[in-house]
Amino acid sequence: MLAPKLVIGDLQIYWLNGGNFRLDGGTMFGAVPKVLWARKCKADAANTLPYCNDVLLVKTPEHNIIIDTGLGNKLSAKKLSIFQVTSPWAVIDDLAELELSPKDIDFVLLTHCDFDHAGGIVMLDESGNERLTFPDAVHYVQKAEWEDVESPCHRAQSTYWPENFNLLKKEGKLKIIEGDVEVLPGIRLCHTGGHTRGHQLVELQSKGKTAVHLGDLFPTHAHNNPLWIMAYDNFPLDVIDRKEEYFNHYKNLDSWFVFYHDIQIKACKLDRLGAVDQIHPPKNASLTKN
Repeated sequence: MLAPKLVIGDLQIYWLNGGNFRLDGGTMFGAVPKVLWARKCKADAANTLPYCNDVLLVKTPEHNIIIDTGLGNKLSAKKLSIFQVTSPWAVIDDLAELELSPKDIDFVLLTHCDFDHAGGIVMLDESGNERLTFPDAVHYVQKAEWEDVESPCHRAQSTYWPENFNLLKKEGKLKIIEGDVEVLPGIRLCHTGGHTRGHQLVELQSKGKTAVHLGDLFPTHAHNNPLWIMAYDNFPLDVIDRKEEYFNHYKNLDSWFVFYHDIQIKACKLDRLGAVDQIHPPKNASLTKN
């Protein structure tokens, strides 16, 4: 069952099941002591926390857009165990529930290229052959990010996996951008850096309403303190600076912040002090088909 959609003017935002996994709580909160983050998130005996990889589908009156692609269906048994995957990637099934097929997707916007965000770019078909999941979509990646995909440092090699990208250039579906770009009216990509060198946010505006996806700069609502960052962040001080900047900017726009990894809520607003204010779906709302 899909979570209720979030409506931003003429835009409809859905969350598709990109696979759930568990990650170490200490890594997800970096230098923040467990006594603090445990007030918001309950870890198991192994100190792991549950996270989703919810692919965002944005429906405009004329186009269908995917933001990040989930874990995909190519993980080996060993990787499924290592990353403690608890539910499989089901993006194709969820699209079908909305009466869409992969060929209906026009654009794929990648905040960055870690395996948990880029794993669904390429999928295995019923015959076990690799193919682009969204064969007619143009895939947007920042230039700095793509440079690191093609020539990863030692740290990036563990998360930028060639099998997720090899078909993009071959089939001509890659669009490398540099800086801030408007993909469609009201849909804008902004280079942020921080989590990775080429990380970008996605801003969605329609009829005076705004939503923003800050990617892994703001992975869950529990990271609403600008100083609460992940050990996964490659440029931590930049993450703090960007969070302070974007939190202030988008709070002034009364924006929704939409999440990819949050197992509890899909989106929230922040009040003037930075506390989580409104949430989506509202408390006690049931998961419903849209």
